[in-house]
Amino acid sequence: MEDSQPSPSPSNGPTPSKFEGLPHQETPRLRPVRLFPAQMAGPDGQKVQALGLADARQVSQRVVFTMPAVQVLLPMLDGTRTIDQVVEEVGRGLERKMVEQLVGQLDDAGLLEGPRFDAMLATMQEEFDSQPNLPPSASATFVEQTIRHREGAETEVTDERLDADGPGVIGSAFDTWIDEALRGVDEPSFDALPKGIVAPHLDYWRGWRGYANVYGRMRVCDRPDRVIILGTNHFGRGTGVVVCDKGFKTPLGVCEVDQPLLDALRAELGDAPFEHRFDHEREHSIELHIPWIQHVFGDAEADKPSPDVVGILIHDPSVNDWDSYDAQGVGLRPFLDALRKAIDALPGRTLVVSSADLSHVGPAFGDQIVLTAENDEAKALLEKVRETDKDLLDQIKAGDMDAFVSGMAWRGNQTRWCSVGNIAAAAKLVEPESIELLHYEGALDQQGQALVTSAALVMR
Repeated sequence: MEDSQPSPSPSNGPTPSKFEGLPHQETPRLRPVRLFPAQMAGPDGQKVQALGLADARQVSQRVVFTMPAVQVLLPMLDGTRTIDQVVEEVGRGLERKMVEQLVGQLDDAGLLEGPRFDAMLATMQEEFDSQPNLPPSASATFVEQTIRHREGAETEVTDERLDADGPGVIGSAFDTWIDEALRGVDEPSFDALPKGIVAPHLDYWRGWRGYANVYGRMRVCDRPDRVIILGTNHFGRGTGVVVCDKGFKTPLGVCEVDQPLLDALRAELGDAPFEHRFDHEREHSIELHIPWIQHVFGDAEADKPSPDVVGILIHDPSVNDWDSYDAQGVGLRPFLDALRKAIDALPGRTLVVSSADLSHVGPAFGDQIVLTAENDEAKALLEKVRETDKDLLDQIKAGDMDAFVSGMAWRGNQTRWCSVGNIAAAAKLVEPESIELLHYEGALDQQGQALVTSAALVMR
């Protein structure tokens, strides 16, 4: 479960199976999946505990609901065993038809390697390459949720309604949040456009204070000519830096891609940074910043109503000493060299945005401690998060990104910071004279299942 990834709805029963005895089904290979608890109706109509499986890469939007006991089978579906071998190894009364049922469910949902998944992937990639701008996703969801909160959960929100009401919904919310976040602060606006900022990629309901603390302070600044948004690759296949060659559409309109910057990157690095461009199709960490850029810097009378943008997904440099995870993707150091060279050669002002969330703890992320429990374990984990975040934020403010990254590698990222790469990349890229912390907070759900911390910083 990621910071703004919703869990699919519970099922009324097991997902139907489509087992056909095809070669890829007889020797099944499970794709990366995300497991989550769910409920489904039992034989007597009562709700029983179930297990949900969703595509960790978000290529397939289908979900499989089954019984928790199948967890023992999942590691065995690695493409090296036939169904009969799985049955023989597990034993304990397992029957072939039980495995067939599961394999058929997984295949139909696109969760197995095979023709069905290949077709889903091809369709997604064709749709991606067929349009100049990525369509609204997270931003449209926010508008839909707001309208339904006001008018009722069953309210139909069409694309036409998104276009008509979206600007008002977003603008009103953002202005309200900015006013609330900056009320009484010592510095309600920056004197000049900063070199870079750090802000969350949490959904707006949980992260609005972080967004508002930086974007609100830029309302009177000179407008940038381009904005480079460095995000986190939550779901994609890329093992290194991944650049998007599209602009972004939201209910506020379009931010076009900065084509001269893309051309400069291609001239230096070839097509390698764009190989996994499809990773941007399902990624929220870039799009969530687009409406804020449009709202704060939009100018209806300008040649372009909003600044041009480039979205870039950055891997974690603490995993493999700044190189890509497998040493095959685009490493961070050569990429930053090429990006800095491109920026220096282009005219105008550039704003760099680090779209960053920090610690992720609680049962939703693998911990066995309910964070709202009144016990020593829960208190100790929360204190560990506060201490870890403070130490790491102090390192960031000191500006030594090599020490920050090596320190994270030494710690083993125990509290699961998800944006080490784009924070370090932003600071390396803009080389600020100072980095200041404007806001820090944690978002904890009422059930104590997930705590996500975030911060707002300015790089001058």
